[in-house]
Amino acid sequence: MAEARRAVFVCCDGLGRNWVRPEITPVLDDLRQRSLWCDAHSAVFPSVTRVSAASVATGCLPARHGLHGNRMGLIEQGRIIVRDVGDPDFRTHMRRATGATLLVPSLAERVAQAGGFIGFSNVSPGAAYFLDPEHFGRIYHRAGSFAPEGTRIEGADALAVSHDAAGDWAMTQRFCREVLADRRPAVAFLWLADPDHTMHGVPLGSPVHHDALAAAGRCVAEVFRTVERLRGEGEEILLLVGSDHGQETIGESVSIEDWLAARGLESLLEAGDVAVAGQGTAALFYATDRGRAPLLGVLDEMSHAEWAGDVLGSERLAEQGFAARGGVVAAVNMARRADVNAHGVAGWRWVAAEAGKTAAIGSGQHGGWGPDETRPFLMVNDGGRSTGTVQHPSCITDIAPTIARFLGLPGDGFDGKCLTP
Repeated sequence: MAEARRAVFVCCDGLGRNWVRPEITPVLDDLRQRSLWCDAHSAVFPSVTRVSAASVATGCLPARHGLHGNRMGLIEQGRIIVRDVGDPDFRTHMRRATGATLLVPSLAERVAQAGGFIGFSNVSPGAAYFLDPEHFGRIYHRAGSFAPEGTRIEGADALAVSHDAAGDWAMTQRFCREVLADRRPAVAFLWLADPDHTMHGVPLGSPVHHDALAAAGRCVAEVFRTVERLRGEGEEILLLVGSDHGQETIGESVSIEDWLAARGLESLLEAGDVAVAGQGTAALFYATDRGRAPLLGVLDEMSHAEWAGDVLGSERLAEQGFAARGGVVAAVNMARRADVNAHGVAGWRWVAAEAGKTAAIGSGQHGGWGPDETRPFLMVNDGGRSTGTVQHPSCITDIAPTIARFLGLPGDGFDGKCLTP
């Protein structure tokens, strides 16, 4: 690896490709003209941030890296417990239940002895920590920052920012100043909370949503200015700017657990032999050997429910890049209508209700494979050498192999492919 070569990835969480327009996101549109634009870029299933973080970090689909969703069922003491992957201690539960975290190496591991990795993230702790779950590099997050081998970073070097646009901006300024200009690791990630954080509470296309898009653009502009200055000083830097998924509108919610209980599965749910892990506009179904047949026995009826779109058994899950293992036996993509909201944005969705949470009807959501939630954006900027449009399909799993190729690292072990010559 050439000493001067570095790679930087900026994720504007939740910013779908349909929002990159000159009249709405001028900063991103301008950078698009200077970059290689991926015109058929796709998310993974589930189209949620925590799974996406693992796929970006490893270059692999969930079938390979093993993280199931924003919520994931773990078999603990013979019963299925659904846990929130976003919780800071989820990795501890995952290791205890499965013996591991991710099943494949992350970029942080690949560059541990070749320039190092630093990630700054302002999304959930779980999404941040799955960028480097085994502590090969440095991860900075408001819930706790960690150095190699899991040493906790304390004091002024920790990341203390708010979980909003202001926090994104403060994090971006520090990222540019300390990580890009001073520490200069081989790989640096900046993962913004917005626009996703804002979109979960406001209508898509609303003025507040547009403000969140502008805030994300401001952060991208700051990174690009810093990268251009460093390039002017002789550094070779590959800059990738993109997102992990898009969003669609919550139209209605349903308790899938209640639906299953009404069909005779209540005792299996209570015993932990059947479990539902909601992913927003999708859900994963888990079962033990005892619960498997009864759960599979109601899937045909489920497929005719008004709230269910596609119901997939284990065989068809593989078509979505998802392995039915660790207790997963099926999944549902929630139903979608083409209804348009008050701001002219189409895409009305049912969502899987979560106990203790109220669905924000009319706001944004994601998790399944609807047309807008699965269209993230990606542009690759190498200082103007590569421009134009990539017409063939690409995926967020292509980010890691593209970085590896640029840094001269081995390209084996990825599901994705390099996007540059």
